[in-house]
Amino acid sequence: MQNILVTGGAGFIGCNFVRYILEHSADIVVTVYDKLTYAGRLENLDAVKEGFGPRYLFVQGDICDAAKVEETVAARNVDTIVNFAAETHVDRSILDPDAFVKTDVYGTYVLLEAARNFGNLRFHQVSTDEVYGHIEGRRRSVEHDALAPRSPYSASKASADLFVNAYNITYDLPVTISRGANNIGPFQYPEKVVPLFVTNALESMPLPVFGDGMQMRDYQYVADHCAAIYLILLRGRIGELYNVGTGAEMTNLSMVEILLDELDRPRSLIQHVEDRLGHDRRYSLDVTKILALGWEPDYTPEEAIRATARWYRDNRWWWQPIRDGDFRDYYDTVYADRKRLEPQ
Repeated sequence: MQNILVTGGAGFIGCNFVRYILEHSADIVVTVYDKLTYAGRLENLDAVKEGFGPRYLFVQGDICDAAKVEETVAARNVDTIVNFAAETHVDRSILDPDAFVKTDVYGTYVLLEAARNFGNLRFHQVSTDEVYGHIEGRRRSVEHDALAPRSPYSASKASADLFVNAYNITYDLPVTISRGANNIGPFQYPEKVVPLFVTNALESMPLPVFGDGMQMRDYQYVADHCAAIYLILLRGRIGELYNVGTGAEMTNLSMVEILLDELDRPRSLIQHVEDRLGHDRRYSLDVTKILALGWEPDYTPEEAIRATARWYRDNRWWWQPIRDGDFRDYYDTVYADRKRLEPQ
């Protein structure tokens, strides 16, 4: 593993992974391949460009463009592909499922074909806990559980996982898959719940909590997830899946209260609104397998939330232009007409 192609490397988890892997290996060369959609931003990689110039290259391209993908793989002598490229936001998938099928499913197929055509390159797929669907009772999802996606987003990611697995079985492609819990941290586009609520709170705007706010989530710090992916690349067993999360969970309402406490903002900003369509009530990962590989998180969910809140508080330069731009139209589409719920 010397020449890695990181697709979606200008996005949230991808840019943090690029920084992590360059900092933790002196020999690896990284090519970031990114379409630069609304959530993929070159400024996310400014520090990487400045600090690791000779070992970092950026190529703008769409993973659905097979010719461009293969041209990049050949030119950079790629031996490993790590696929972060995806449409990822559930609310956007409800508004426009078509984009998710194209990028998350067809785009993954294009990358798998490139890996196969260039001699069965090492391939890692970054997936999500949402493919398991809503988890009843006190049980946790284990890697061999059946998939039960309930949104267009999670259905597209589940489909991609099945393609990756099929290429391993059919073509002996050396693959691994990681399914991560809710990632939070620096450079996450403010449509996602934690940066949305943090930036709203910083601007003294209401925090639109879906439903009763009692949905259960595992909030993990993005650097912990990046460390797990790197470990899987180094030690993971080919053909295997690995759940990645803290192994703990909390309600969304608890998450909101923690970030308001960290920012010293009043709880009166909490505003319960009509729930999301098909909203999964609970995700919960069994992370025994990744722990056995030698990984453990540095952050608890509460520590991750507080660290994330501080980053957005201290880096208004990054998110303020986003909030002042096209993001406003998206925010109004999702939240402006959403019915407010009376306090219980």
